[in-house]
Amino acid sequence: MPQPAHLLHALNRGDDPPEIVHTQLLPEREAVTHEWPQWLHPSVVDAFVSLGVPEPYRHQADAATAAHSASEASTRYAFDRRALGHSVSTEVGDHVIISTGTASGKSLAYQLPALDAIVRGSHDPGKGLRSQEATALYLSPTKALAGDQLAALKALGIPELRADTYDGDTEFGERSWIRDHSNFVLCNPDMLHAGVLPHHERWGRFLRRLRYVIVDEAHGYRGVFGAHVSMVLRRLRRICALHGAAPTFIGASATSAAPAESFSRLLGVDQTRVQAFERDDSPHGAVTVLLWEPLLEDAAAQDGLAAQVPSREGTPIPGSGFNGAGAGHGENGAPRRRSALAESAEMLTDLVAERIRTIAFIKSRRGAETLARIAQDYLQDIDPSVAHRVCAYRSGYLPEERRELERQVRSGEMLGVASTPALELGIDVAGLDAVIIAGWPGTRASFFQQIGRAGRAGQESLAVFVASDDPLDTYLVHHSRDIFDVTVEATVFDPHNPYVLAPHLCSAAAEKPLRPEELNLFGRTAEAVLESLVQAGHLRRRPTGWFWTHPEQAAEMVDIRGDGGHRLHIIEAETGGIIGTMESGQSHYQAHPGAIYVHQGKTWHVEDLNEQDRTVLVSRAHPNFYTQARDITEVSILEVEDTRDWGPVTLHRGLVRVRTQVVSFQRKAVATNDVIDEEPLDLESQELITRAVWWTIPTTVLSSSGVTEPEIPGSLHAAEHASIGLLPLVATCDRWDIGGLSTALHVDTEMPTIFVYDGFPGGAGFAEHGFEVAGTWLQATLDAIQSCECETGCPSCVQSPKCGNKNNPLSKSGAISLLQGLLKTADEDRS
Repeated sequence: MPQPAHLLHALNRGDDPPEIVHTQLLPEREAVTHEWPQWLHPSVVDAFVSLGVPEPYRHQADAATAAHSASEASTRYAFDRRALGHSVSTEVGDHVIISTGTASGKSLAYQLPALDAIVRGSHDPGKGLRSQEATALYLSPTKALAGDQLAALKALGIPELRADTYDGDTEFGERSWIRDHSNFVLCNPDMLHAGVLPHHERWGRFLRRLRYVIVDEAHGYRGVFGAHVSMVLRRLRRICALHGAAPTFIGASATSAAPAESFSRLLGVDQTRVQAFERDDSPHGAVTVLLWEPLLEDAAAQDGLAAQVPSREGTPIPGSGFNGAGAGHGENGAPRRRSALAESAEMLTDLVAERIRTIAFIKSRRGAETLARIAQDYLQDIDPSVAHRVCAYRSGYLPEERRELERQVRSGEMLGVASTPALELGIDVAGLDAVIIAGWPGTRASFFQQIGRAGRAGQESLAVFVASDDPLDTYLVHHSRDIFDVTVEATVFDPHNPYVLAPHLCSAAAEKPLRPEELNLFGRTAEAVLESLVQAGHLRRRPTGWFWTHPEQAAEMVDIRGDGGHRLHIIEAETGGIIGTMESGQSHYQAHPGAIYVHQGKTWHVEDLNEQDRTVLVSRAHPNFYTQARDITEVSILEVEDTRDWGPVTLHRGLVRVRTQVVSFQRKAVATNDVIDEEPLDLESQELITRAVWWTIPTTVLSSSGVTEPEIPGSLHAAEHASIGLLPLVATCDRWDIGGLSTALHVDTEMPTIFVYDGFPGGAGFAEHGFEVAGTWLQATLDAIQSCECETGCPSCVQSPKCGNKNNPLSKSGAISLLQGLLKTADEDRS
């Protein structure tokens, strides 16, 4: 069994590599077990014992018991209301959220009460309004996770259990059988919205008996997607009440801040009705975590590493599209770090060569494929006998391909795997020795889930976070406390966004006319949004409520995973076949002429974008580069919703109009991120009504902070870029979910102003959260800039990959002075 010293030595970087900024030891954790709950049916206990589970962990037993007790109380209430001929309210019943780490056994905690109810209901079904028969609904964000859960349930061999998946892949012939006979349905929010709720009368048998709704990976429902899912769950609660049921919701989440608060907001219930279980009593081996910052490439060259990404012979990586020209410098001559992908590929190579079972996580599908291919190429030169034992794993594989890869990783046939976050979720891959994370995964919850993939069998293990050229990554490797000592982020989403709420109110009215007493379920803005829908002709107001009167399906108005705009069809030029769809809001960035578009792991060259016909024409391509669009932006203030004074500086949040125009795109080498060339584009501007946070800064504050007049534009610009990069530290978003603008004299404020806005219609809650924690956010932004050892600014601190002004002007020193001045005024105001 590999030990940490051997694992560290296998990285092949000497005894004290300068790239290691911090080392953290996560100590071994012993298991704390508990006896099986007394209320649990003996046949359920026997099923788990037969699979090698002698007893549950304490947190599993405690959470299961809380859910069981809540369900018993809710079921008695529903029985009594039905017996009296009364309707069931959505304002009763308690719910449970289990927020613990990877491999802590959250599945067992929600399976126990659900299976107990199903088994007991089958043995003693009862009659009429007091029928004891029970059903359970499981919701997950991915089909793969639902498939794993189904396999785990069937492995229990419980005769009374009839479990089935119900998603877009379910054969139509099977769907009616599932509605009429299944008692444990595994679904996703998309299918619940489009396939179950609009047809709830057909699901009457299942919904009347619904005792538990399991919401897996609850922390992943954030931003606009989270807002949509929140509305779907509120509609589900309403429909269940109409059918006489009051199910208990059980959330399963990675560790997150305020899980009870987040889950209550997701469900639309008071926080006091949600009980959170955050103590983790499962065992885990010790993990040595390295925070690794690749060197600036000039420094790497001085340390004996080639300035370009080297192979083991010192030649460029095959297929990288880069010949070394201009190595070590980015835009405007800025220094650049060695790419996280190239660094991670070397690590994966070295660890696999030592027969150390390793998983390397990277966010993009293209990145996973490239990382695996580079490691395979290296190993062909170093040790050809193991080159075939490295693979890529990502979404888009056929189910049988994915299952086979999972089997090979579990068995050890595959020593190394480069994966997107698809393997971050609850898929059972255990026994790995090392984890590499190429670039910050987005949230601390994801980070701890990913490093939790190693050491799951109890052995000591190694995890390496390789920082990418990004302000947030720079900040985190130099501020380890904000990874290991700070509470994991809150899940940020805004369920009251009118662009989200409006189509869901139409969907709810189509399912059953909305009554005035039901509006509290949909939040404080529901009545105003309903009035606008009546005026627009989408709904009709009657004395008893609001009615959907159109022949088409209201559910078609909702794009749960989209941006609220219309969708474009992506058409293959050679065959005329449709290979996929894309939200209109992203078309100028991802489907402009000349763009490289990735779909199901395949790359396509965009030949034409026709917005009038809503089509994108593509042809198959195999480039060694990717494309990145650049835009210019204008922001107009529509409404100020809140302000906060920081001395003479004022912080605002409110509604804005953002007009953007994509003006060019760059071709960049896949492996190195080097800019190959840039090409102008002639596209119309796009308009977005969203929410923003902005600072208005008097020139007196700038001058007193040491920012001279010629430095003002570059200082504001650099601070804007860095603050966009650091907002994901405090809000669960990606830098690509938000945008910004800085100007020395804004037409609306008549002052120097910095805007940061949500990149979604109506907002996603990110900017609003930034307003609430602005001091923490700006302090982290300042620290990130100061942590970077470059002299005048680089992609790790103040340069942005999507800047339409080509990162000019920028003043790193001016941004530091500006942020220090802003924070000083905030401190003085508080004192």
